[in-house]
Parts: sequence; structure tokens; C-alpha cells
Amino acid sequence: MALSLEALAVLDAIDRRGSFAAAARELDRVPSALTYMVRKLEGDLDVLIFDRRGHRAKLTPAGVELLHEGRHLLRAADELLRRVQRVASGWEVELRLAIDGILCFGGVCELLERFYAASPGTRIRLSSEVLSGTWDALVSQRADLAIGAISATPAGADSASGFLVRPLGTIEMVFAVAPRHPLAAAPEPLAPETIRSHRAIAVADTSRNLPRTTVGLLRGQDVLTVASLQDKISAQLMGLGCGYLPLGLISEAIEAGRLVPRLTTEPRQETSLHYAWSQSARGKALAWFLAELERPAVRRTLLSARRA
Repeated sequence: MALSLEALAVLDAIDRRGSFAAAARELDRVPSALTYMVRKLEGDLDVLIFDRRGHRAKLTPAGVELLHEGRHLLRAADELLRRVQRVASGWEVELRLAIDGILCFGGVCELLERFYAASPGTRIRLSSEVLSGTWDALVSQRADLAIGAISATPAGADSASGFLVRPLGTIEMVFAVAPRHPLAAAPEPLAPETIRSHRAIAVADTSRNLPRTTVGLLRGQDVLTVASLQDKISAQLMGLGCGYLPLGLISEAIEAGRLVPRLTTEPRQETSLHYAWSQSARGKALAWFLAELERPAVRRTLLSARRA
């Protein structure tokens, strides 16, 4: 008799219940059937699994190891069964979301909290993207849903053919510096010539295949490139450079005097964001997120909630 999931389930029940009789009642079997199965397994493996001396069925060291590893197999088999059932019911096994770093992650977590309460087990995989990287994740099929794309079409493409795109909303951008930065005391409005002489902080575009994008940089300006928007905020808080930041993510720093907003000669900066997905995509998890993103309250939370 080969090692089977049924045999492992029997060993698990005997260990948890403490006796062959109690395990048989749980499994709705007769005790003799369990005794035969265990003895047959011991004979096939040529090991003693249970020490039958005493009133309680006790695993031998070999039995402990067999059951320890066997429980991993039982859980994996149970998860596989649930996945198959989810797929059959229309729920994806996994949904991949590309989230632009300009969005408030606290708002993303609130969205996920509601999803987990409603979903029968679909796994979520998040990737944090910047600028063209959000579209790139979708176009290269690294994501099923892109949230926070800065344009309605992929960079370098004439259209978003094959994808459905909806507006998410706009984020107000504010030019800000640390109180000790030279631009904090410069006369307003700040002209490009004045800004150009100071280092800018920029976030690296995460695109792998699509043309990369830069935003808010002046020709000839020194640039410190960082990996994330949070890193950019931290660098500007330390006075390492200047640049535009989402108002919703730095409003507390402004109120506390840790960042100083400055007027520039450029028109008021707003970034329009979108969410997009493949026209061929189907599934209840994707449909759930799309329905949520249609709600104004959800979009406001993603666009303007403060970061903790």
C-alpha cells in the first residue's frame, strides 16, 4: 500500500483523538479498519508508527516525523481542492494588482480588508510601480489590474488597444522643500531658473519594457533618484533636494512645519490617474475590484487619504 492522503488523514485523527476508537468515530469508520490500515502502512514502510503500549496511541519518533510532514501534504491537498472549487465558481486563484506608489497605501489596505471579507480565498499579489511602470506591469502581463496609471495610454503607444481604461481622479501636487532648504526663503513665485540651480529629488520609473518617464525635472538640473515616493518624501524632509509631492501625503508634514509649500510660476500642478485592465480578463475577484473603484468614496480614499 503506497502512502496516501487517506492514510495520513487516519494518522492525524488517531494522534489528535488519542485512540483508534475515537479516531474511528470521527472518521465514521470501524476501529478494525483503521488498525488494518496502520499495520499495512507500517509493513509497507518497514517502520513502527505507533507505540501501542499503554492506553493512549503514541507516535514513535518515525511516526512523529511522518505525521509532521504528512500534515503539510494534507493542508496542501486541501488548499488545492479549494483552489479548484474557486476556479469552478468563477473566483481567480490569484489576482495581481499593480499599484502606483503615488496612491495612499492605507487606502489600498482598506480596500483589501473589504475584499478579504467578501472573497472565498483568492490570493492577492501587489506590486508597487512608478510612472510608466504601472502600465508596463499590465502590458507585460505581470498584473491583471493597474491602479494609478498616470496616463490613459501606455507610454510610447498610440492607444490602449486591448485594454479598458477608466479615470481614477486627480491628485494635487505641491512644490515643497524643508524649512532649512535655500528655496524655503526665496521670493515667490519661484521661477524655473531659480529652481534649476537646486537639486531635484526624483523617483525612478519602474518600467521594464515601455519607455520610461520623468516628471517635473528641468533640463540641466542636478537630480537625486530614489526608489520610491516615500523615499522622495524622506529626502525632501531632510533638505536633500526639492520637487513636487502629492498634497494628501505631505499635509501633516506641512502642518507640522517639516515641509514648506512654495508657489512657482508654473500652473497649478495636478496629476490625472487611471485604472486599467485587459478586455479579455474575466473573474469575480477582478469584477469586485472594478465595482469598488467605481465608488467615489473609494477613489477619494486612494487619492487623498493621509499616509500613516
